[in-house]
Amino acid sequence: MLTITSVLIIFLVVIIFKTIIIVSERENVIVERLGKYHKTLTPGLYILIPFIDHAAYKQEMREQVIDIPAQSVITSDNIQVSVDGLIYLKVVDSKKASYGIGDYTAATINLAQTTMRSEIGKISLGETFSERDKVNRKIISEIDKASDPWGVKVLRYEIRDIYPTKHVIDTLEKQMEAEREKRAEITLATAEKERLINISEGERQLAINISEGEKQKRINEAEGKSKSIELIADATAKSMEMVGKAISSPCGDQSIKVKLVGQYIEEFQNIIENGNVSVFPAELATLKGIVDELKGKRG
Repeated sequence: MLTITSVLIIFLVVIIFKTIIIVSERENVIVERLGKYHKTLTPGLYILIPFIDHAAYKQEMREQVIDIPAQSVITSDNIQVSVDGLIYLKVVDSKKASYGIGDYTAATINLAQTTMRSEIGKISLGETFSERDKVNRKIISEIDKASDPWGVKVLRYEIRDIYPTKHVIDTLEKQMEAEREKRAEITLATAEKERLINISEGERQLAINISEGEKQKRINEAEGKSKSIELIADATAKSMEMVGKAISSPCGDQSIKVKLVGQYIEEFQNIIENGNVSVFPAELATLKGIVDELKGKRG
């Protein structure tokens, strides 16, 4: 009797477990009846028909984060890098996720890796760092199109890390060092060029200033000489005008003659005093003799 009772109790417990099902808030349950899809159970308490209804699949309805393992990728400039990432997806149709594909997680990972290799292969190593957003959007677009029959929605994809090989890192470090040295040499050359230009400009400006000063000096001297000549000419003209007026006046010619004789006497006296040659008579060698000679001629 105890054995039969125990068997009955166990049987009832199994029946209860097979009949009553509680679906939590975070999941959906796919129920099959006689091996065929019957319905999708949302969160709540349900009673199934024993041995007829069967909870075939449980699907996680929350957003899931899937780690994409690192893989070796060749960039467009033939550099090998290791790239890994994270993909965020969510089941939006429990039936499709259960019957549309065997394992949507594995399929998503494989598709993400394939798309990543394709997209990274189109760009250079430098662009893999600057074009991450573009690559992420392209991977999301490709996976989202492929995952629609699976009842899965890809929300976002992020490239997590990009690791060049050690050989590539050493090469890049040498290249960066060479680039730094090149920039330093260019900076020094530019500074030297600017220094020489400044010196040349200074010398040029100095030469221009000296030339302008010399030009202005000559202009000033020429203007001074011109003014001087003009003044002398004006004075000469005025003196000639006065002389003409004096000559035309009564007894003017006699005054002119006396003036000329006086000048002649002065000049002759200088010649006699400073010169050693005598070509005149002895009585003309002195001022008194010249005067006497002139008086004798008048008499």
